Amino acid sequence: MSSKDCSVNNIYQLEGRVPLLKAIPFGLQHILAMFVANLTPITIIAAAGGLSQADIAVLLQNAMFIAGIATLIQLYPVWKVGSGLPIVMGVSFTFVTVLCTVASNYGYPSVVGAVLVGGLFEGTLGLLAKYWRKLIAPVVAASVVIAIGMSLFSVGARSFGGGYAEDFGSAQNLLLGTITLVVCLGWNCFAKGYLKQLSVLVGLLVGYVVAILMGKVDLSVIFAGGFVSLPKLMPYKPEFHAGAILSVCIIFLVSAAETIGDTTAMVATGLNREIESKEISGSLACDGYASSLSSLVGCPPVTSFSQNVGLLAMTKVVNKFTIMTGAGCMILAGLLPPVGNFFASLPESVLGGCTIMMFGTIMTSGMQMLAKAGFNQRNVTIAALSLAVGVGFTAASEIDLWHIFPEIVQSVFSANVVAVAFVVSIILNLVLPKNMDVDKISE
Repeated sequence: MSSKDCSVNNIYQLEGRVPLLKAIPFGLQHILAMFVANLTPITIIAAAGGLSQADIAVLLQNAMFIAGIATLIQLYPVWKVGSGLPIVMGVSFTFVTVLCTVASNYGYPSVVGAVLVGGLFEGTLGLLAKYWRKLIAPVVAASVVIAIGMSLFSVGARSFGGGYAEDFGSAQNLLLGTITLVVCLGWNCFAKGYLKQLSVLVGLLVGYVVAILMGKVDLSVIFAGGFVSLPKLMPYKPEFHAGAILSVCIIFLVSAAETIGDTTAMVATGLNREIESKEISGSLACDGYASSLSSLVGCPPVTSFSQNVGLLAMTKVVNKFTIMTGAGCMILAGLLPPVGNFFASLPESVLGGCTIMMFGTIMTSGMQMLAKAGFNQRNVTIAALSLAVGVGFTAASEIDLWHIFPEIVQSVFSANVVAVAFVVSIILNLVLPKNMDVDKISE
């Protein structure tokens, strides 16, 4: 391979090789952006299922390994499974509420069984996407992407303040988040060439060093799990309950909508073109079947990460080989507990300082998609009403709006902006007249 074929400039191209030592920092940036968010849902769900800290530690290691494998499948498809796009996969926050309910009512093995069946459901639905894709019109996808960005704002703010720690909102946490954010912005403004795109990585590293100096990082835990440990297959025997499976399958439909939105946004902002049917189909198939694979190592579903879509939109680094080095780092983290423990020790406020702008980028990507769909009367009505209902009806202060509905409906919609916006936009797209514009007022 000639030096021309292997160039750092290829980071802005989907295909092509990048020198390994220059590719790794960009790939690592993606992993650092999603690492804590990939682990947090497992901790919450496993705790609801009554698992011990030792059990949770095993699942955290398995989660990084399976996220790396799923990302590789997205990058380099197996048969029709995988999109061939730079999509980073990780454990989804979308399922936290419903899986906590399943775990507390039926036990953690029922979570594994429900995810196994639900993943097969979404994966098969993905392979058949050409038959139902038209339901997800450009205005629907745009509304969902905007909703995804808006739903992540509180996540970014929570991380900025220190996460769910007792010192949330402390001066130390706010200072640490601010320093990280300022470093990211400063690097983005003053760095030259391709180095400009490493702003998130630099912000995380500087924030991490400052956190160590502030005494907010416990370095003693890094070697607590030994040096090498293989992922454990089938740590829990799956149990199957109809109610659990049904509720999880419903959330898989919502996850499918998020994946369509994420993938569409990535192609629109990163590759500057419209997404192809086979890419949607492959992305959804990977989401589903990789989630079933995830259940076999005891973990919740994996899906495309909105954080990384935001990072792609911001940096325009879309090279598959580069993202593959990040997937390799995830797999390595799953095999080497010290690597995983090192990244897991990253303080939440450092992560929040880096990600809060990325979440805003996702919403503005949705706005760009909406502009591309066109601001005609019909599209404006669909977007406006789906977002107004989605945000308004799922606000914490208005959650009692759902109290008359069955528990399964509440678990799916009451606090899920994306789910409500998706359903409302789909319905409006189906029932509204195709032409709602008034050309002129007749005399």
